[in-house]
Amino acid sequence: MKAKLLKMILERSYREGDFTLSSGQKSKFYIDLKPTILHPEGAKLLGTLCADWIKREKLEFDGVGGLTLGADPIVMSVSRAALDAGMMIPATMIRKEAKKHGTSRFIEGVENFKKNDRFLVVEDVVTTGGSALKAIEILKSEGFNPTHVFSLVDREAGGAEVFQKLGLQFHALFTLSELQEAYQNLHSQAY
Repeated sequence: MKAKLLKMILERSYREGDFTLSSGQKSKFYIDLKPTILHPEGAKLLGTLCADWIKREKLEFDGVGGLTLGADPIVMSVSRAALDAGMMIPATMIRKEAKKHGTSRFIEGVENFKKNDRFLVVEDVVTTGGSALKAIEILKSEGFNPTHVFSLVDREAGGAEVFQKLGLQFHALFTLSELQEAYQNLHSQAY
């Protein structure tokens, strides 16, 4: 299952060239996971792999969330796969800024949670950890307890260390090194 997701990422989401990342850093590689995680098969694989990790590690979460828009499909994939695996982990969407009308909330779906609930924060790609840190800050400010961060890809650019310093557990399905090695292997076989 993990190999199948890796293949999808390499085919749909991994590019080489000159890119500027959301962190402002320059990179020779770009990973845009949206084509993979918005594909029904990619979403199912991702959610199942995360739910398998939660079960294997005997982790308990009361909710899963991440910073909108990038984390939204991951949040739903994980919540749905967890249900299929016998775990109830409701999803939430965390806005970058409070809604300007209606409830004026940062967090959607709060009716499904109570104060101090434990949260899994999800992210597609972790570089410096900025997006996940913003989600963590908002969850804490609303009285929730984010304990773990899950990412599809760790770019190995310091994000994991930032989470560790904050006492958060971090897990990534793939590292940038793994993607690069698989990409090189795939392209060397083509010649």
